[in-house]
Amino acid sequence: MNKSDQYLKLVYWSDDDDCYVGRSPGLFYGGVHGDDETDVFRQLIVAIEDVVETCEKEGKKLPSPTVNKAYSGKFNLRTGEELHERLALESMKVSESLNTYVVKTLKKELGML
Repeated sequence: MNKSDQYLKLVYWSDDDDCYVGRSPGLFYGGVHGDDETDVFRQLIVAIEDVVETCEKEGKKLPSPTVNKAYSGKFNLRTGEELHERLALESMKVSESLNTYVVKTLKKELGML
């Protein structure tokens, strides 16, 4: 496995850019663009390899790998007082804990329910 294989590769259609965008979150900002999804993926692989090679040449530490990253299932979220209050009230209306209500709402929004 190459070091570049340790970094997530995302290719998706962007309505804003009217083209495919390839990104590697956690490794570099920005990305590659193009009209052909497969070509954008190939360009992304080259871009990732270039970043890894440049870091190694310059003695810079590479970011933590993003492939097979383990997630704990917990994160802190700052909502602001108004949204916190609204979420708490909505969760009370349906007799759910705030955590359960927010998780269900997020899953619904992401199409996971």
